[in-house]
Amino acid sequence: MRITELLRKETIALNLKASSKGTVIDELVSVLDKSGKLQDAEEFKKAILNRESQSTTGIGEGIAIPHAKTSAVKSPAIAFGKSADGVDYESLDGAPAHLFFMIAATEGANQTHLEALSRLSSMLMDEDVRKSLVNASSEEEVLEIINLHDKEDEEETVSEESSSEEGQVLAVTACPTGIAHTYMAADALKAKAKELGIKLKVETNGSGGAKNVLTAAEIESAAAIIVAADTKVEMNRFKGKPVIEVPVAEAIRKPKDLLEKAVEKDAPLYSGSKGSEDQEEQGAEKKKRTGFFYKHLMNGVSNMLPFVVGGGILIAISFLFGIQSANPDSPQYNEFAAILNKIGGENAFYLMVPVLAGFIAMSIADRPGFAPGMVGGLIAATGQSGFLGGIIAGFLAGYVVVGIKRLTKNFPAALEGIKPVLIYPLFGIFITGFIMLQFLVEPLSTVNSGIQNWLDGLGTGNLVLLGLILGGMMAVDMGGPINKAAFTFGIAMIEGGNLAPHAAIMAGGMVPPLGLALATTFFKGKFKDNERKAGIAAYFMGASFITEGAIPFAAADPFRVIPSIVTGSAVAGALTMAFGIGLPAPHGGLFVFPVVEGNPFLYLVAVLVGSVITALMVGFLKKPVK
Repeated sequence: MRITELLRKETIALNLKASSKGTVIDELVSVLDKSGKLQDAEEFKKAILNRESQSTTGIGEGIAIPHAKTSAVKSPAIAFGKSADGVDYESLDGAPAHLFFMIAATEGANQTHLEALSRLSSMLMDEDVRKSLVNASSEEEVLEIINLHDKEDEEETVSEESSSEEGQVLAVTACPTGIAHTYMAADALKAKAKELGIKLKVETNGSGGAKNVLTAAEIESAAAIIVAADTKVEMNRFKGKPVIEVPVAEAIRKPKDLLEKAVEKDAPLYSGSKGSEDQEEQGAEKKKRTGFFYKHLMNGVSNMLPFVVGGGILIAISFLFGIQSANPDSPQYNEFAAILNKIGGENAFYLMVPVLAGFIAMSIADRPGFAPGMVGGLIAATGQSGFLGGIIAGFLAGYVVVGIKRLTKNFPAALEGIKPVLIYPLFGIFITGFIMLQFLVEPLSTVNSGIQNWLDGLGTGNLVLLGLILGGMMAVDMGGPINKAAFTFGIAMIEGGNLAPHAAIMAGGMVPPLGLALATTFFKGKFKDNERKAGIAAYFMGASFITEGAIPFAAADPFRVIPSIVTGSAVAGALTMAFGIGLPAPHGGLFVFPVVEGNPFLYLVAVLVGSVITALMVGFLKKPVK
């Protein structure tokens, strides 16, 4: 079956009006429904959203492939939509998506339909196809491009002859619906393996069943196995072999990294599993080996952020009524402001450290680690050991529970049911709490106080240097580990009563998107049309303290953009310290400037100076767009 039997003129929308991920989905569902391809449009939309909740189908390179297999589809079909401006589809590369293929597969889709859908997914890996579709000006042209590249008779097995050659790399790809990502991941790996001269065989676990199934002989002689899957894959056959397990999207985005790791056998040996408990422990072990410090810490930080943002902005709003508006003994006292301050400060902020510790422990030991982590974090918070204590409590609880799992691994089968409800929480909470109270809280509290005293004792010159470093850190990776480390340090300082560091941090985080937005306005010839349009959004993201707004620009031209934004952010951070600015609110950007300690106008000047420096550097360093 040709792809154009599923993609028809009536299911093509060349000028999408959508401006968000949700409205793109709505518009394409409507296209399929109006063309008579759906039994139930609402049910189909639910299936599409369910697939998106598992992982985004915005694969990057300007492409998104929302898809679902459901009885709500009357007949298999493909809808194509194009957006000239681009839409933020939460794509893996952070860039706007311009081309959208919505795949509607019936519950009982036959093999020819599934093969056509998989060929479309593979076809979109070709850069020439993507460029041609972006430039297509009519429905007929779109169909002609698809037909030109639709190699219907090419069998997947032609280039993948069965071989048990020593040192061969094997791979398995699978996504929940088995329609799009399964084949795109396979093609990305095969293309990169060919480029690197690596012998590779890929097994695809698609809707039509497993293809190119790996044989026992191939597995035995393989250097390593890459399992790129978001759904269950038969794993016991890989026992004793180096196995790299990643989400299917990672094989699409980073095939070279995965293949190089496989060739070097840079992967843990798969130990197999006998039951659910073994699988759970193995999952914890895999996370421990491959995630290391950053992955577990970021799991805690990312789950803590809603408490930081929500609570922090409520506190900031309360300050608008007066800095002492929550104090009943002050003439500024306002009952509503006191309520806001209590919700944000005494409740949301109170939970920050326990939540941080709980989710760090959960990242290490899965669900059994959560309760010991929360309790350890609460002990850290009430013991004045702050964020440092919370981080240590999270790691302590996580590894304590991993140890308990190992010790109870060979318990009688009759006791399996009481492990998660009794043994893990009882001993996990006790051991974590005992160690925290007896050995860690007091010294950590002393360290925390020492940091506060050191900051309080810094002279102006040293404070400026600290602001320079913190501001620059916010721009280095724009939301990555260095950015988050600086942000977490600033929150800890607010909690300890030192408001200056976070003022530098927020200024440094606002500069990258604002500076790039200014550059797109005043140096238009240095940017493509879609980048200039993205610059408009960057104004709002910068004003709201969303540093990630700079990522698309940095990804497109890192060697010119990153030095520019780091310089501008560092200058802004240094100036806030020099101006003596303090910030009691952890988030909010321009909207919390009225509550700063010091002169809000000078704070604005610091951000603007940093942004202008970034804009000028980008404008002079970037080459004109042809």
